[in-house]
Parts: sequence; structure tokens; C-alpha cells
Amino acid sequence: MKKTVAIVGRPNVGKSTLFNRLVGERISIVEDTPGVTRDRIFADVSWLNYSFTLIDTGGIETDTDNLIPEMMRKQAQIAIDMADVIMFVVDGKAGLVPQDFEVADLLRKSKKPVIVIVNKVDNSRLPDDYYDFYQLGFDNMYAISSTQGLGLGDMLDEIVALFPKEELLEVEDNSIKVAIIGKPNAGKSSILNALIGEERTIVSPIAGTTRDAIDEKCNINGIDYTFIDTAGIRKKNKIYDNIEKYSVLRAYSAIEKADVVLVVIDATTMVTEQDTKIAGLAHEAGKCVIVVVNKWDLIQKETNTMRDYTSDVRNSLAYMQYAPVEFISAKTGKRLNNIVELINKVYESGRKRLSTGVLNDVIGDAVMLNQPPSDKGKRLKIYYATQTGVLPPTFVIFINDKELFHFSYQRYLENKIRESFGFDGTVIKIIPREKGDKNK
Repeated sequence: MKKTVAIVGRPNVGKSTLFNRLVGERISIVEDTPGVTRDRIFADVSWLNYSFTLIDTGGIETDTDNLIPEMMRKQAQIAIDMADVIMFVVDGKAGLVPQDFEVADLLRKSKKPVIVIVNKVDNSRLPDDYYDFYQLGFDNMYAISSTQGLGLGDMLDEIVALFPKEELLEVEDNSIKVAIIGKPNAGKSSILNALIGEERTIVSPIAGTTRDAIDEKCNINGIDYTFIDTAGIRKKNKIYDNIEKYSVLRAYSAIEKADVVLVVIDATTMVTEQDTKIAGLAHEAGKCVIVVVNKWDLIQKETNTMRDYTSDVRNSLAYMQYAPVEFISAKTGKRLNNIVELINKVYESGRKRLSTGVLNDVIGDAVMLNQPPSDKGKRLKIYYATQTGVLPPTFVIFINDKELFHFSYQRYLENKIRESFGFDGTVIKIIPREKGDKNK
């Protein structure tokens, strides 16, 4: 089983910068502001012949009772409990401070192997107070510069030395990847926590609590999933700081990586313009989509409440008629099991393949029922079609003239394909190609 390494320490010692350096890309948000990383961030790291999961955590603040720092501390404790090895990061420029001792006491209680990482040592000369860090009570200590990449090799050698020798590189990840997107405070993190059965991300009534895209791997009924909780996507004129901008970019990246996207809508606000824009991101990316109306427990019900709300969703998301709509309450768990079933259903739809013969039978029948358009005496001719890809299902249709293949007729053929084969919950991509096109 792959080992896990947690990066912990007080705020602003360079944990996220070190995480990004080891992972090789900017995954964690990095700002010169204490407390920027709020949740646990996961990524896989390879070194020599080994692979391990690295966890970045929010800074541990031991002297405050404020809501967000208290929850950050709780998340860091969960990461410590999960870890096989702990990287305890301290600030080589600031030197030893009382908070470091408090974090060290917390780590000793875990009884896990701890490596002290003295960060921000930006040259070969050790700071005068370097050896003071041995007062923390740990034997393994390494001086590094995460910004310049100094000293990382010896540090990684020590980490993998603690792993069993048979712990080789992991096989390809075949889990179903599910991104959870929506406006701030729509209940995305609550849905993730409810689906996986643990308090995986920080949940609070404060809009914008989740800032990073959080990956959580789990197995439900024998099927592997990777759930990605994302920061709420605000209107552009409400993105005030760099931290918020990084969060939005991370949400876009999460959509690109996902197989299935849950578009979460707050039932108490109905469908807003921002909801339609967010859903459009998943549609344009060609992903399988499920519209999840959360907080349904807060709605006063009448005879046709769900029917009327479904109609409102359909009208607002007219471009996404293929997406199933599910009404849930992450708080009470009502209909939550339906979400997992729908994820499986739309994922299979997105992976469905049609034989060329069967596909052309349907296209031929559609053409007979509704003749292709013509312009200036020239009529569109459809020669044949073939499926070239999945996720999304992609069809190349060979024709005589692309100019004659109007959008309305493409939509007509798409609807006929859906009527015959389903494809619930997934975009269908149709690519017109003139017969004899060199790019075919």
C-alpha cells in the first residue's frame, strides 16, 4: 500500500512552497500570508523507485480559539493520523519560537517518525541558531530551501528509507474522478463529507471556507472514486485577492481532470445567473454532469414543489437537458445514495461505444424522417458516421459540405442518437468532416 507523508508546522513557514516543489507543479495556494492553506491537499510524489502520497496542511495555531484556525488544527491532526512519516517544517530565518515546541508536543503524541525540516536556508551556510532546533526533541533534521530547491535530495532519501523496499511505483489510477463545483456556500464540502463518511473538508457557514481543490480517494460498494471538492466560484467582480483567483483556477483545473462533475445548486436561492455560468464550464469541457440541488430540507414543500423546481432548473440550464437533476440534503443524508448511483450511470453513458453499423442505421433513419438542409440548390449529403472517442462520446460524420451542416441539424441528429442509445448525463460531441478531408 502506498505510504503517506504529511507536511505540518505553524503558519507561514513555507509548507505549501515545499509541497509544490516536491510535486512539481503549483497545486497548493502559496501567498505570503499566514493561514492561506486551509484544508489537506493530496498529491503523489515519486522519488527513486518509490511513490508516496504527500499531504499539505494548514498551519497549526495552538494559541487561538477562533473558528477557522481551530478547524485548520483539526484537519492537520487528521493528516497526522493518516501519515506514515511526518515532515515538521520550521522557519530557519525566524529561528526557534514557542509555537514550534507546541507543535512538537502534538507530533510526539502521534508516535510517528518525524523529520524536522529547517526551511528557508537559502545558501550552503547554516544559520547560527540551526542546532537550536534539536531542542524540539527529534533526531532527524535537514536544512533546505524550498524556494531554491536546495537540500531536497538528502531529505527525500531519508523519507523513502523509512518505507518498505517492496513499496514500488503505483499502478495507473483507474478511479472515477468526480469534481464538485458550485457557488460559495452551496454545500459542496458537506456533500463530499457525507459521501465519503468522514469530516474530510472544513465545513462552516462562512462562504469561501474551501480555497483549494481537495482530492479524496475512497471505495464505495467495490468501486474506486476520487472526489474533488473545489472552492466556490464567485463572479469575476467579486474576486478581490490573489488567493481567490488561485482558487477559481484550481476549480477550472478540477473540471478538466474530472470524468463526472456535480454542479451543486443551493435550493434556497433557486438557479442564479452564476449557477448557469458555472454549469456551462462543465458542459463546455465535455464532462458528464449531474445537477445536485442541495439543502432541499430547508424548502417548504407543496404538491408540485419538486416538479416546479425541476422545470426552473431545466429552463435555466437549457443547454444541459441531458443532465439528471437530483434533490438532496447533505445535512440529513436524504437521497444521498442516489448521487453515487447517478455517478455510475452517467460515467457508463460517457464511456458507451456504438458500432459503426448500428450508428449508421440510426443516422440513416433520421435522414429519411427529416431531409438535410439545402442552400442555393445544394443539399447536405451525409455519407456515414463513426464513433471516435468516449468521455465524451465523440462522433465524426462525413459530409459533402461543412457549410451546409447547420447547428440545428446537428442538434437534431444528436437528439436522435440520444433517443436510440440514451447517453444520459453526458455531452455528445459531433464533428463534421468533408469526405476526402486530409485531416480525417
